Amino acid sequence: MSADAAAVESQPVDSSKLAQRYDRVRWTTEALVEPLSPEDCVVQSMPDASPAKWHLAHTTWFFEAFLLTAKLPGYQPFHPQFSYLFNSYYNAIGERHPRAQRGLLTRPSLDEILDYRAHVDRHMNELLAPGVSAEMAALVEVGLHHEQQHQELLLTDIKHLLSCSPLRPAYREELTASTTTPAAMSFVAFDAGVRAFGHGGEGFCYDNEQPRHRQYLHPFAVADRLVTNAEWQAFIDDGGYTRPEFWLSDGSHCITSNGWTAPMYWERIDGAWHSFTLAGMREIDPVEPVSHVSFYEADAFARWSGKRLPTEFEWELASENCLIEGNFLDDSRFHPIALDGGTESADSRPAIAELYGDVWEWTASPYVAYPGYKPPEGALGEYNGKFMSNQMVLRGGSCATPQNHIRPTYRNFFQPSARWQFMGVRLAENA
Repeated sequence: MSADAAAVESQPVDSSKLAQRYDRVRWTTEALVEPLSPEDCVVQSMPDASPAKWHLAHTTWFFEAFLLTAKLPGYQPFHPQFSYLFNSYYNAIGERHPRAQRGLLTRPSLDEILDYRAHVDRHMNELLAPGVSAEMAALVEVGLHHEQQHQELLLTDIKHLLSCSPLRPAYREELTASTTTPAAMSFVAFDAGVRAFGHGGEGFCYDNEQPRHRQYLHPFAVADRLVTNAEWQAFIDDGGYTRPEFWLSDGSHCITSNGWTAPMYWERIDGAWHSFTLAGMREIDPVEPVSHVSFYEADAFARWSGKRLPTEFEWELASENCLIEGNFLDDSRFHPIALDGGTESADSRPAIAELYGDVWEWTASPYVAYPGYKPPEGALGEYNGKFMSNQMVLRGGSCATPQNHIRPTYRNFFQPSARWQFMGVRLAENA
């Protein structure tokens, strides 16, 4: 959403293309659920995660609540209680089922949820068929990008759920191990100056990416690639998780109270580090980007390295002339890969590699409003603005992010203790 709630396009709306995009996004969500059993779709493995069935229903409810009920004459909701069951956090819409109890919703059945999706899709196509205004098209885009966010959450929540089973079941086929060795990490320097940041062009953006504004940056440099598993193992071997000089006070309390001694999903088996992936358990690939680390761990690793994390503005400036290319959901790997996928030489990669895809990159920036920010009016004003407290910004997308969902100004945000998403590390330093 833009400051107008959805970044209205300046060009005339092509409703046929919008309908095609709607169908593609909705189909992708259902394709992600196909490998799961009905039982897989019900269970909630932790309060921060949601069952796959809930994701299927909530993304559907979004279109019903914000478009069909308000915009399609005579539309009748599929079920009178679904607004209560599948509302997430929109207080303006009404009461909702407690988040931590979503896994108790054995009813409605998965088949009924799929019928719900078909019902809403049929009426959405009816709504879009005669053509739509720019305002309505912008609202549809909000719903589609919202569903793409949930596609990523679907994969990461499924991964966490399957990791909790003693069977360690695989969601997809075995991954191919990397064969490349990344070059030594180097740093790309940037001069000091006043630069403009935030979304200022055409196309979709969320409201938290605006308004475009200016910031002064001191001289800095960012690493030309992501931190690898091998580099993280060196941190572990050097006692990184037990040396208080590297940890913020809250971070030290977090790892102590949770018993963390390695990234999420890492496990020692027969003396070697293994990790749970969506293809099941496998030995750690040392050249892949490290993943599933919290902000606290990323910050401690940076201190141990004698470096720091980049700010979100440093990251955005570094990405300014980079193509949005990388390992995304569209590639169906659903796992970070080594630099260049083991097929290209280091000389052929961009000056700053892996900026997009693979893993979300923690920044040192708290998630706060840009100067002049104003939440949109109405229920959609609750989408981003009310979370601007106790969260840190991540940039760049991951292997579970749809490629056409990401952009240089995209601001993801999570609490500093979160790590079940594909979260990794790029280092920075003062120049």
